[in-house]
Amino acid sequence: MGALEGKVAVVTGAGRGIGREHALLFAREGAAVVVNDLGGDGAGEGSDVGPAQEVRDEILAAGGSAAADTGSVATWDGAKNLVDKAIAEFGTLDVVVNNAGILRDGFLAGLEESQWDAVIAVHLKGHFNVLRHAAAYWKQQSKAGIQPRAAVINTASASGLTVPNAGQVNYGAAKAAIAAMTLVAAEELERYGVRVNAIAPMARTRLTLATPGLGTVFAAEVPDGEFDAFSPANISPLVAYLAADACPITGKVFAVQGGAISELAGWHDVKTIETEGPWRIDDIAARLP
Repeated sequence: MGALEGKVAVVTGAGRGIGREHALLFAREGAAVVVNDLGGDGAGEGSDVGPAQEVRDEILAAGGSAAADTGSVATWDGAKNLVDKAIAEFGTLDVVVNNAGILRDGFLAGLEESQWDAVIAVHLKGHFNVLRHAAAYWKQQSKAGIQPRAAVINTASASGLTVPNAGQVNYGAAKAAIAAMTLVAAEELERYGVRVNAIAPMARTRLTLATPGLGTVFAAEVPDGEFDAFSPANISPLVAYLAADACPITGKVFAVQGGAISELAGWHDVKTIETEGPWRIDDIAARLP
């Protein structure tokens, strides 16, 4: 029996890259998977039903259970339709993997409003939209006496958490906000039987290949037969564990890259200065690091 036997999971951005590997592994571990992907390019432009349907067909051909969804999670209705489809197709919803993302890089002084809005919409609002509609369903189930054993895995990034990346102010801001949203959601949804965690993955995908400074690193091919530590498939086992009933973890963010998984911690005090009277500018200037 697989680690996710009988579970119903939604995976966004599951037509390619890391999301595709999540969907395939979840299906192998016994979950019914709703494969969501708008099918746009790396900048979020255009649409294509092919990627989501191809992953669905691959799961079905292997004897698994899957459905395809090609709506945009950046829209309120698209996310609601996705959650509703999982419930209509498979009777419930147990796991949400928020993975969909795009890049529209640019340096701050020249960044266009459209570049900011598009990245925030897909990453941050897209995560929120799906999480919100799933949370409403789980709250309803809990209030009806059907206590969920559900899990959410969000996707943050080292960009914005540990390694601020010049040229990605939109992406980094969205990913840092997703990490914060994860911690808040974990606090709110625990009462309904829902665990919420996030990963900050690093793998060879079309987005990392397009990122300045990373593209050359990840472009190197791994010889046939050798272990590829930066394959997208090497990210998914952590996500599958975080989704499984056997996992007790909630409210955590994990970096996963190569052969390492690291728990990340957010902003914390590193030095404090105090005063017993009113603050003075020259005192602050002298005492702050």
